[in-house]
Amino acid sequence: MSGRGAPEPIAGEWTEPVTGMLFVAIPAGRFIMGSPPSEPYRVNDEVLHEVAISTPFHLGTFEVTQQQWQVVMGTAAGSFKGDRRRPVESVTWFEVQDFLRRLTDRSRDSIFRLPTEAEWEHACRAGTTTAYYVGASLGPAQARIDPRRPDDATGPPASDGPVPVGSFAPNAWGLHDMHGNVWEWTADPYCTYPAGPTIDPRPSCLAEVKVIRGGSWYFRADSARCGTRYTHRPQDRGFSLGFRVVRQIRPTSR
Repeated sequence: MSGRGAPEPIAGEWTEPVTGMLFVAIPAGRFIMGSPPSEPYRVNDEVLHEVAISTPFHLGTFEVTQQQWQVVMGTAAGSFKGDRRRPVESVTWFEVQDFLRRLTDRSRDSIFRLPTEAEWEHACRAGTTTAYYVGASLGPAQARIDPRRPDDATGPPASDGPVPVGSFAPNAWGLHDMHGNVWEWTADPYCTYPAGPTIDPRPSCLAEVKVIRGGSWYFRADSARCGTRYTHRPQDRGFSLGFRVVRQIRPTSR
């Protein structure tokens, strides 16, 4: 232990015993959050600023699957049947909070939650500074996206939904599908970024929408950029919106 009441240091990988959910360690560190004005498709809310993540944490190697959701919740969820290794989607932010509470209640040593927006982008970038962790561009060989979808399209595209998690290569920190497959809920309300450097930001504005990250099978590559910020009301469902989980080790009382 590093001190009375302090959490144990996290290992590089960890498996949650109830669901079999895999986690990898995300290191602490500083990074530049947002995107430069020169980045194609950049939006004004992606203001560049320095962020420090002061403590390492475990993040789900994959998006939560339909099978894992059913193990915890006892009921099926998701619009796309046939392979329960697909990420669960069509779950509200509030339902996700219930999932996290139930998973935490089953654990002796862990607390489960959604990543903050800053934690998510830090993990997605994995030390890179380009629009995507694979470089300046992203194609269908690298992520489950819809490369043909026009800006004004309505209704479902030709593709048939998300693919089983882990179908594409991971980023440098071992995380799969941080680009594409399904959007991912974060913990944070949609707030304006701070003007200067910040440490472990926990936005607390009164926005009625939550930030979602990562793009999906239903959208083009530009929506999957590391710095892209989209939103959804927490009560809403989306057939291309799921989540992944942060694991924190409970502080000891010794």
